[in-house]
This record gives sequence, C-alpha cells and structure tokens, in this order.
Amino acid sequence: MISRIDLRGDALPEGPALRALLPRADFDVAAALEKVRPICEDVHHRGDAALIEYAEKFDGVRLTQVRVPATAIADALTGLDPVVREALEESIRRARIVHREQRRAPHTTQVVPGGTVTEKWVPVERVGLYAPGGRSVYPSSVIMNAVPAQEAGVESMALASPPQADFDGLPHPTILAACALLGIDEVYAVGGAQAVAMFAYGTETCAPANMVTGPGNIWVAAAKRYFTGRIGIDTEAGPTEIAVLADDTADAVHVASDLISQAEHDPLAAAVLVTDSIALADAVAKELEPQVAATKHVEDRIVPALSGRQSAIVLVDGLEEGLRVVDAYGAEHLEIQTADAAAVAARVKNAGAIFVGPWAPVSLGDYCAGSNHVLPTGGCACHSSGLSVQSFLRGIHIVDYTRDALADVARHVVTLADAEDLPAHGAAIKARFGWKVPESK
Repeated sequence: MISRIDLRGDALPEGPALRALLPRADFDVAAALEKVRPICEDVHHRGDAALIEYAEKFDGVRLTQVRVPATAIADALTGLDPVVREALEESIRRARIVHREQRRAPHTTQVVPGGTVTEKWVPVERVGLYAPGGRSVYPSSVIMNAVPAQEAGVESMALASPPQADFDGLPHPTILAACALLGIDEVYAVGGAQAVAMFAYGTETCAPANMVTGPGNIWVAAAKRYFTGRIGIDTEAGPTEIAVLADDTADAVHVASDLISQAEHDPLAAAVLVTDSIALADAVAKELEPQVAATKHVEDRIVPALSGRQSAIVLVDGLEEGLRVVDAYGAEHLEIQTADAAAVAARVKNAGAIFVGPWAPVSLGDYCAGSNHVLPTGGCACHSSGLSVQSFLRGIHIVDYTRDALADVARHVVTLADAEDLPAHGAAIKARFGWKVPESK
C-alpha cells in the first residue's frame, strides 16, 4: 500500500539533491494559474453576476445573491448539534489562549541621544477568509483563520465558502454556525478562485480586502498567486502532509493511525514515515491494512494517498540522518515519536508545526491543541510560518530625531548619498543646516 525509499548506507546528499529523493505530490500551481486568470478577470469586470454564474457552473447551484442572509447564519447555530457546538467552543477558547499571547507591543529604541526608532504594529484593515467546502467541511478552518485575525485587531472580516446544493445554495451549516460563534456576520456563498477574486477586486456586494487567508484547492492557490502584490496572502496551500520521525520506541498502531488521519483529507495528501527501525517500518506497513479497511473514504482518498508517489516509508541509518531528512522535507506537520522526543524536536529546523511524543498527534493540532493548523506545505516550511496573529499585523517604523541628533550623523548620510550618486539625498540634509554639512561632535 505504501512504498519504501531506502536511504541507508551511502552518505546522504546535501540540499536540493536530498530533497529530490523524497516523496512529494505533483501540484502545478503555475499551470493552474493560466486557467484561473480569465475567471479572476471576469469577476473584476462583471462582479456578482460572474460569481452567480460560476456557482451554477462549478457548484451546480443557482443563486439569486451571493451574500448569506443573517437569518441563515443564526438558524445554522440554532440547529447545530449541542455536542458539536461544545467542541467548537472549546476549540475557539484554546485558540484564543494561544493567539492572544502572540500580539506584539510597540517598542522604542534610542539609537543616539535625541534619536529614536519606534516599531508599532498595526492590524490589516480588512481580511477575506476562505473556508473550503469540497470533499469535507472544515469549520475548524474558520476558527484557525478568524481567531488570529480577531486577536490581531482586524476590524473588518468577511468569509467565503462554496455554496452547497444540499443546503439550498448556502455554505455548509456547520461553517455558518462556526461563523456565528465567532461573530462573523459577513459571509458569502462563493468558492474557488472566484472567491479570491471577489476579495481582491471587490464587487457590488463585497468590499475589497487587503488580505486573503485560508486553505483551498489548487485553484484557490493559483488565484492567490495571481493576486500576490495586490493583496496579502498567507500561503499557497498545497495538499496536506504528515511526516513522522520515529525509532524503535514508537508504537506502530499510533504511527499507522496518524498516517491514515492525514491521508483521508485528499488523494494527493502525503504521509511519510522516516525511521531507522526495520521492525517499525514492517509493523507500520502491516498495521495500515486493517486500519484502512476499518475506516471511511478508503478508495477515493486514503488508498490513493498512501499508494501515491507523495507517500513513503523512508529508511535511514540513524537519528542524525533522520533529522537531516525531515529538515530537507520541511513537513507541514511533523511528529516526533522517538526516545527523548522533546530533545529531538528542539533540533528540528524546518517544519510547519512539530508534535512531540505519542500523546500529541496531528489530529489534536487540527482541532484543539490551541495551535494553528493553517501551515506551510510543499517544503515551504524552510522559509514560511504558519498562520498567527503576526500574519495580520504590519510593523511600521516611526523615526524621531532632534536637530542635534541629525547634525551628528549628517556627514555620514551625505557621504553615503554621494557614494550612491544620489546628490539630492545629501542636499535634503544640507538644506536643514544652511546648505552646509555640520561637523559631528
């Protein structure tokens, strides 16, 4: 069901050569970009009318309006299973605890007497949030996007999620109920690239946003790339990934269940085990079969994901080699199931989120750890972070110098301006001192 890659024996290569040996899903955003371009520009020119047409074309739903009525949001919360509501409320509570601690305070640095630079943090004014609605419904993604934005102080927030034929063209009721619990009253029944375009350009109904966040399919990722520079984005989210670094102390039942838990997202989902234990590799491969047979979404998601080129058991000589492999892979979710797991986790350089030991599975982080599950995929963890309060804040420097403080550094500014052949820069300094360069004290 799952292939093996044997990296034992020979010395592991460095950098790109090592990354090329590791499993990864095919996810061609560049190719998808050309297909979403006309959709995005159609929304630009025709607004809500284009959104309504695409809802019928892509979602099989004939809409009369794209904004979800307030009554529908309220009704969704009223009709929510009390047990699900309790779980959502606990997820929100824990996410707020973690994200509230991430807000940065302004900080002033005195560079010289009379010269200071203050960095203040200002939230983005308006954010568009995207909640997927394809193979699965993700109210947890509503929470993971909305809570950090709210804790950052974002004042205007709207959410888009695909219209559902089974629910009279509204987004899934659990999505709407999550919005109600979070106080989000501006919701649109719009999916895919057209939702990103709606937020980027604005329409008759929806005001444009400064930023769009939230996971989605390849069309959403391509639309984010198309609008990068016009709006801020969180990441071009690709198929979900789990990597497990494990030794012979790991429980094969746990490891197998965790690999399956990510494989059930999508046929392109990646499940990777990195281990130096042949016994564990054999046990996990054997354990996968009965666990897969006993669950749901087997043929359409789990089997294609586990048997695809993006999933594998990677054999290494030891823990040091295993660490090199998981750092080269840069997993969205990385579990450490080894002896002294906390110490091993502390050595990892590249991962979206790290889950330490047998009692912190990825499923916990997906819902109720308090951490954020919107994380970099496709190896982007080597340069990008998961969604947080900081994602919605902009650092602004405030420069405040007195006359004496400027005079003391004026000659250096003029010298550097001349070195760059920008004499007007130097002149802007000289003009303040009678067109002379003051002497430093």
